[in-house]
Amino acid sequence: MAGGSGIRARQREHTRQVLLRESRRLFAARGYGAVGLSEIVDAAGVTKGALYHHFDSKEDLFRAVLEEVQQEVGTAVVEAADARTDPWDALLAGCGAFLAAGTAPDRQRIMLVDGPSVLGWSEWRALDEAASASHLADALTDLIADGTLAPQPVRPLTRLLSGAMNEAALWLATSNDPNDLEDTQRALTAMLNALRAQGS
Repeated sequence: MAGGSGIRARQREHTRQVLLRESRRLFAARGYGAVGLSEIVDAAGVTKGALYHHFDSKEDLFRAVLEEVQQEVGTAVVEAADARTDPWDALLAGCGAFLAAGTAPDRQRIMLVDGPSVLGWSEWRALDEAASASHLADALTDLIADGTLAPQPVRPLTRLLSGAMNEAALWLATSNDPNDLEDTQRALTAMLNALRAQGS
């Protein structure tokens, strides 16, 4: 009996992963508004009933895809930052990784174009906060505490930098110039350097 329930649980998880994979592919290629549930279930090879077993609606499915994308970006940011021992270098590496990760067309469309319009700004910001912005806030807090950055409120600084990087990532994903990512990262580094405390 326990073995049977284990198999069913694995089958359910497999179905969920297939739905996420196929809907992500379709949302990235054509955008949320142009993709219907029938197309998603056909691509996944499941019934609408199976989809509704896992997700309440197309919006709920999109939310799960967006969370997956934002978690991937958050992981890339953390891995890049953790590879550096100096806190300032970690901040620069994490910000650079965010910009680079956001240039992938599937991530850009789902995370930066459709995400805010489908879920609304408040929910989108909450997901962004959970995935990437919280890491930025932690890094800024540490740099203020050790005197690298001048004392200032962390929340508005986090919002300003996060907003600038989201806008830059959106622009980079539509850019055809291969130098734009490097130029943007250089500009971001200069902007961050301007925030450093005198003598740090």
